Amino acid sequence: MKLLLTGSSGLIGSALMPALRVDGHTIVRLVRGSPGRDAARWNPDEGVIDRGALADVDAVIHLAGESIASGRWTPARKARILDSRVQGTGLLAHALSTLEHKPRIFLSASAVGFYGDRGDAVLDETSPQGRGFLADVCADWEDATRPAADAGIRVVTMRTGVVLSGAGGALQKMLTSFRLGVGGVLGAGTQYMSWIAVDDVVGAIQHLLVAAPGAGPINLVAPNPVTNRAFTKTLGNVLSRPTLLGVPGFALRLALGEMADEMVLTSTRAHPALLLASGYRFRYPDLEDALRHVLERERD
Repeated sequence: MKLLLTGSSGLIGSALMPALRVDGHTIVRLVRGSPGRDAARWNPDEGVIDRGALADVDAVIHLAGESIASGRWTPARKARILDSRVQGTGLLAHALSTLEHKPRIFLSASAVGFYGDRGDAVLDETSPQGRGFLADVCADWEDATRPAADAGIRVVTMRTGVVLSGAGGALQKMLTSFRLGVGGVLGAGTQYMSWIAVDDVVGAIQHLLVAAPGAGPINLVAPNPVTNRAFTKTLGNVLSRPTLLGVPGFALRLALGEMADEMVLTSTRAHPALLLASGYRFRYPDLEDALRHVLERERD
């Protein structure tokens, strides 16, 4: 297929591109900077998109968005997090809706932050929106795909959990402290973490391109979410390091502000009901196997 891809330089995009090329797909990347080979320019802030790059595209994979964890959440930063998702998605969805030859499927990123802090509740794709800044961002992000859906394009919003990769993301931020033996439980440690190995994000997207289970949201998470306490113990075992220390919730709130409650202390126990029902087989359904795999790849 001819695929259009945004966010190609991000954690998921950089892992996805080689796999798509091995599958024989042609990839056109939308980039903000100067377009190079196989790339075209867009700038959601300015409402600019190279419409020529959209011609005869069979599928769109939209991953672009401002990082939510690269700085304290000031009002300006929160606005940037929201706008980077809603403006970019809306611009792309509207442009796709006006094409004579429309893509068959539009895979658009979202996150399990949609569900908010839900304790021990098991959350599938039918679960309602939660409360909080990230829940509102995810809801607006998904709503921005509406022009494409209204034009008859099958839209799938991928609610992704914490992506485990040795090349970046949340796991890489944790590794230094854990390797030094000062990693530990965050807050009470009872909060659930919905995670997925980067290999399964790539595999799920490859699967969805050819076997999408209808339209709408789909949880991109492993089938075995764990508590922060269990994650901490497992990562310590994999690294052969102690995990005796911890950080109380009040200290996290002092250090991170609103981010602590929205990202670190929140409990989201998401289940990939539709992905499993569509026939996808996880490569790394268990946390220890996933961690050993991604960390071995990092060492290689």
